Amino acid sequence: MTLKDGYHAFDFADLSAREAYKVMIGTIVPRPIAWVTTISPEGIVNAAPYSFFNCLSADPPILALGVENKPDRSFKDTAHNIRLTECFTVNIVDRANVAAMAKTAAGFGPEVDELEVAGLTAAPGDRVACPRIAEAPVAFECVRHLGIALSSAREIILGRIVRAHIREDIIDPTSFYSDHEKLDALGRMGGNGYAGTLDYFDWPTPSAEDLLNPDKTHVAVNQG
Repeated sequence: MTLKDGYHAFDFADLSAREAYKVMIGTIVPRPIAWVTTISPEGIVNAAPYSFFNCLSADPPILALGVENKPDRSFKDTAHNIRLTECFTVNIVDRANVAAMAKTAAGFGPEVDELEVAGLTAAPGDRVACPRIAEAPVAFECVRHLGIALSSAREIILGRIVRAHIREDIIDPTSFYSDHEKLDALGRMGGNGYAGTLDYFDWPTPSAEDLLNPDKTHVAVNQG
């Protein structure tokens, strides 16, 4: 690490995996949270939150999960179940469910149903075998599209969305616009931190013409 012009410069080749993780999660914020539900071939439901998550494509509709393996490099229940059943559901975490979500993050064994422990309701999937969380404001049913093994420690799982469940007060089914205040989603910060999405503001993207011809734009505005 070096200090130059008021910036700490980190070469990731010199950082341990833990150090790199801390640098990333403390600065790439807020990260959306995928509250993932899966089901084992034996019918045991698993739920766990992941903040290495985002949408990557709308055509086709693709979500991405970054799933870390256990310290012994064996698969966590989420990755194991997705490999065997080829499906998962991403539930969105809102402020009302933060306590329940935190409970599902505990290190339970594969025989434990985290939804039951957290007092949550498993609603049957419509297009996939695994359930969604009935209390979640939004849920995306996904089928496994592709798995990318980055190393023995981590895998990226791409899921193709086949069905969405969005609480009726959140989305307008004709315009497809969603009300972020009704959703009240949470994002992950570093450490034990979370951030709400109600600190919201609009900032329109200017046109290239306006930026390249500011004097012309100013005259037009004044004449109008």
